[in-house]
Amino acid sequence: MSSNTSSYIQFANAEDKQEFSKFPTKAGRRSLSRSISQSSTDSYSSAASYTDSSDDETSPRDKAQVNSHGSTNFCVKNIKQAEFGRREIEIAEQDMSALISLRKRAQGEKPLAGAKIVGCTHITAQTAVLIETLVALGAQCRWTACNIYSTQNEVAAALAETGVPVFAWKGESEDDFWWCIDRCVNSDGWQANMILDDGGDLTHWVYKKYPSVFKKVRGIVEESVTGVHRLYQLSKAGKLCVPAMNVNDSVTKQKFDNLYCCRESILDGLKRTTDIMFGGKQVVVCGYGEVGKGCCTALKALGAIVCITEIDPICALQACMDGFRVVKLSEVIRQMDVVITCTGNKNVVSREHLDRMKNGCIVCNMGHSNTEIDVASLRSPELTWERVRSQVDHIIWPDGKRVIVLAEGRLLNLSCSTVPTFVLSITATTQALALIELYNAPEGRYKQDVYLLPKKMDEYVASLHLPNFDAHLTELSDEQAKYMGLNKNGPFKPNYYRY
Repeated sequence: MSSNTSSYIQFANAEDKQEFSKFPTKAGRRSLSRSISQSSTDSYSSAASYTDSSDDETSPRDKAQVNSHGSTNFCVKNIKQAEFGRREIEIAEQDMSALISLRKRAQGEKPLAGAKIVGCTHITAQTAVLIETLVALGAQCRWTACNIYSTQNEVAAALAETGVPVFAWKGESEDDFWWCIDRCVNSDGWQANMILDDGGDLTHWVYKKYPSVFKKVRGIVEESVTGVHRLYQLSKAGKLCVPAMNVNDSVTKQKFDNLYCCRESILDGLKRTTDIMFGGKQVVVCGYGEVGKGCCTALKALGAIVCITEIDPICALQACMDGFRVVKLSEVIRQMDVVITCTGNKNVVSREHLDRMKNGCIVCNMGHSNTEIDVASLRSPELTWERVRSQVDHIIWPDGKRVIVLAEGRLLNLSCSTVPTFVLSITATTQALALIELYNAPEGRYKQDVYLLPKKMDEYVASLHLPNFDAHLTELSDEQAKYMGLNKNGPFKPNYYRY
């Protein structure tokens, strides 16, 4: 945000003005105008956080902190918050029983012994359970956050207290973000041989700044659409010199994290920010992939009138068969009460669309990055930004029209609410298995390319979570298995099967 922004921003009350004044100019540590081309800027909520990043204006980079073991190899907001973070991690463990089960089954074998994993993900209680599982399986880990708003400060402190070098805090500036990544990678006497990434920023940094390290990495695990896209670009250009695992397109990620998670969290995010009643509201959802399907199912169930925009005829036909009208955004934008993007693309909602929206229209994003809504075009002198509540802005046009923008176009559910811990357990278990597979794979199994998680592992992740529902699988008889041409223990579907 430019330094003259405050001259045309109005505030609903004095507290909001005081809160806003804490944000410095573009050159400050908490710049709100992060470069999309440089890093992923989807946001992750610290809604359950005990503390806020504004409690102490001193940058963690300027603090001298020591944990109870005498280590200074970390940079977090406040190491004294570790006890609160530990409680949150313990709560998360209760609903991540499958990941804990994997930890207990494999920690004797230490399948990650010798692995030096550098990670760049959302640092939350659920991620902490994953990190501590990797450590229990023998890995050494160094960690940073994949975006500037994602970190739960007390959780980062709890990890640092246990000895995991963590470099992250909520409200980092652009410079802080890359400094934290560099501190994770560039450590005397320690060189990463595995990468766990969310968004591709860490991979990009190592590839550009530390090519010798990148060439010696044994594998990369990536869980986001954006990061996977960047990996495929490297592979296509012949610049990917290590094998990479595309976790995002694994069945357990697509069908659970993307579909079922968004089906619940879209409503939570919208309710917390706007108190909207969905019955009778006109809603357009841009994109009918797994995320779009989850959003539409939830909205339709509460009585919203939902239509879809799509570029893919197959997804469009699915939407039609599910009872949704497929339209062009320009055809319906004037009538919409809510506009939701979930395409993974850029400028899906343009300034022209925003100009044509009716008064009170709510605009939000459920995709990975904040590129889908052209929020940058709204940072113009003729428009007024009014901060209504945390992550909710009214953009006021000269004629008095107001458009409600949520989370500045960042990921709604992770910015404005929370996501179910159980779903994150599925994704985290998939990530852990992908790391184990790549690290232990015999030479030659994986070339310098991007791979999907083996079907057998997808099924294993699912099986670990079935006891939560007291579910009992039917077993094939020898005769049935022979008839179907299957192994009794799986995999039960071919790789091309569409669940």
